[in-house]
Amino acid sequence: MDRRLTPAPPLARDASAAPIRPGWVLGGAASLLGVVCLTVGLDGQRGGVFRESRDHPAVRYTDGVTTDEVTRLAESLAAGTTTLDFTEQTGYLPALLEALEIPVESQVTVFSDTSFQADLIDPENPRALYFNDTVAVGWVRGADVLEIAALDPTQGVLFFSLPQSDSAPPEITRTEVCLACHLSWDTLGIPGLMTINTLPMPDDPNSYAVGWTTDHRTPLAERWGSWYVTGAPEAIRHLGNSTEPIDYVPGDVPPAPPVLDTLDGVFDLDGFLTPYSDIVALMVLEHRNHMSNLLVRIGWEARVLAHQAGLAAGDEPDIDLEDTAEELVDYLLFVDEAPLPATIAGSSGYAERYSSLGPSDSQGRSLHQLDLEQRLLKSPASPLIYSETFDALLDPARDAIYRRMWTVLSGEAPEPRYQRLSRDDRQAIVEILRDTKPGLPEYFGGSVG
Repeated sequence: MDRRLTPAPPLARDASAAPIRPGWVLGGAASLLGVVCLTVGLDGQRGGVFRESRDHPAVRYTDGVTTDEVTRLAESLAAGTTTLDFTEQTGYLPALLEALEIPVESQVTVFSDTSFQADLIDPENPRALYFNDTVAVGWVRGADVLEIAALDPTQGVLFFSLPQSDSAPPEITRTEVCLACHLSWDTLGIPGLMTINTLPMPDDPNSYAVGWTTDHRTPLAERWGSWYVTGAPEAIRHLGNSTEPIDYVPGDVPPAPPVLDTLDGVFDLDGFLTPYSDIVALMVLEHRNHMSNLLVRIGWEARVLAHQAGLAAGDEPDIDLEDTAEELVDYLLFVDEAPLPATIAGSSGYAERYSSLGPSDSQGRSLHQLDLEQRLLKSPASPLIYSETFDALLDPARDAIYRRMWTVLSGEAPEPRYQRLSRDDRQAIVEILRDTKPGLPEYFGGSVG
């Protein structure tokens, strides 16, 4: 089989959209700021895409008002009301994570050398990513910038850089150069996030980068090429931890990966904030990346349709978002989640920290609580339903999501694939949402069949 890949065609859009540049990469084979631009998507998992310009009058990605956490921090730094401590070893990294409330336990590491910082990244000096539900930070030891991605409530995923030089005040700058890779079919046609799995490349100047996007629907056996993975039990096959070229085609059984409890002894850990690249953090990151894209896409589609209908702000547009909402809700409720082949515990403490997040219902349950025996979440519904991005959706978009959610959660969805959500699962999700999600429609008070 010829495993060389041909580049996907650019999206059909106006000149304001960044093209896909075959073979040119930005920021590493990771989910944050840069990925291999030569990738093969999971065709069975790809749905619709946003087809308008990111600078459509209803969107205005480039010059619209932004209110995300990173923008607010940048404004606070410029005004002198916030400062960031600088250290010689890691620059602004620890202070930035603290300011953005990103746990160090979320650290995951990737060593693909297909990056604009390729001369710094290799298995001995991997790139580290840190994240929470809506912000992510990328750090490369020896690099002169930190890279940041933030989910803005209305404008979608924004990209920023922070120079790693001691200055007063530190200056966080927004950039769009990342869109060369982060605006594609794999991000649903919006500036977005993705987790990329790439196979380590041989020392052949004519070899092609081979990789594909992954999320919670991807079997674990097809995830994490060119990533370090700590905490994965021996029973789980995956593509991580292998620095030598792998002869693998999706669908095959991968070779048994090296098992790592920590990164200690794998490479020099000087500067890294933890000795882990936690498997649980990787799984959460994969879910939240695609979930973010789905939320942005339905938000932008609703705004464009309302604009095309000639409606003023505050009017109630009669627009059809049923298909888009169904795709989003299927993902939000983990309908097609790949089952875990073995119980996972993690290694860094990330699982315990993530599970402790709220909001919690009257029984102490939350959507952040992890299962890790057969699936990712104990109550399979994405915590991103609490995000400002969800709350900022136009009423028709939010209503379409809620109505589809209730169709599935109430047991009214007839398709066999929804049977994997047991009545107990559906009841728990509804009860948690009733206690924790303001503005939930009244029909969520109905009975679950």
